[in-house]
Amino acid sequence: MEELINSAKALNAKKLVVLCRLEPGCLGPDGIDHIDAFCQVAERALVNFNADICHWCLAPRLDKSLIEIQYSLAGKVLSRDKAIKFISSFEQDLDVIEERFEDKLTQLINQYIARKR
Repeated sequence: MEELINSAKALNAKKLVVLCRLEPGCLGPDGIDHIDAFCQVAERALVNFNADICHWCLAPRLDKSLIEIQYSLAGKVLSRDKAIKFISSFEQDLDVIEERFEDKLTQLINQYIARKR
């Protein structure tokens, strides 16, 4: 079991971790009451999204001084330029990946809002 955990950690160390902080208002006027639950649900829905090179993390953006999107690799925070270089080493484009992510996130937000009504 420990071997399996260590191999999972080793695989994730080679993936770009993308932390996206979401404004509670994206879920409507009562978004503050739902943002934690939404982040958990949406993160599970994104497990397989570009899973070969990215790991997506979602968190509420309660502190506006924190940046909206943060990149890291093997526990070290990367600049956007370094994240672009890492992604391009897989012959992929970070802008395209993020655009697809935003489309998927919008879909998840709309589904969540529809269910809570």
